Amino acid sequence: MSRPGLLSIFTTFFKIGLFTIGGGYAMLPLIHREVVHRKGWMDDETFVDGLSASQACPGPIAVNLSVYAGYHIRGWKGTAVAILGTILPSFMIILLVALTFSNWSQLPLVQKAFNGLRPAVTALIAVPVIQLTKKSKTPWHGFWLPVLAVILIVHFHISPVYLIVFAILLSWAKYLRKAIREQKDTV
Repeated sequence: MSRPGLLSIFTTFFKIGLFTIGGGYAMLPLIHREVVHRKGWMDDETFVDGLSASQACPGPIAVNLSVYAGYHIRGWKGTAVAILGTILPSFMIILLVALTFSNWSQLPLVQKAFNGLRPAVTALIAVPVIQLTKKSKTPWHGFWLPVLAVILIVHFHISPVYLIVFAILLSWAKYLRKAIREQKDTV
């Protein structure tokens, strides 16, 4: 595979940033399609590794994934242009909206348009989650935890921070239990 030019990386991520409505998670399927399937800059396994790393880092997931992809493709220069390509469209659109939206926000057509976008954004987030879950080869019984987390957040108003801490502690306890069991088996 030949190394793509910086302009190609920038335009790819600019296009993703420009045509994505719904934030970072909505960008994931577009980033995946572009860098894995269309451009062939990385394979599925590398993408999923980058997605995992992006979720573990603070900040917007699409920007984090742009950092990972840009660095994977062309090092630090690739990182810089991928980030710029990802955030520049949003910055320009938000600036334009901020300058004009207050004049239009009360129009029924504008309110209906935003209400119509909500289900589309939900689908844009749900589809890649389902696709990546299938590719991660997670056993079906491993899905109870995310479902339980959604129920606890939505219906019982439990902070996601508590659930993240609980998941970390649960994983740590599971790891320790496995390590102790393996140690007993070797003795």
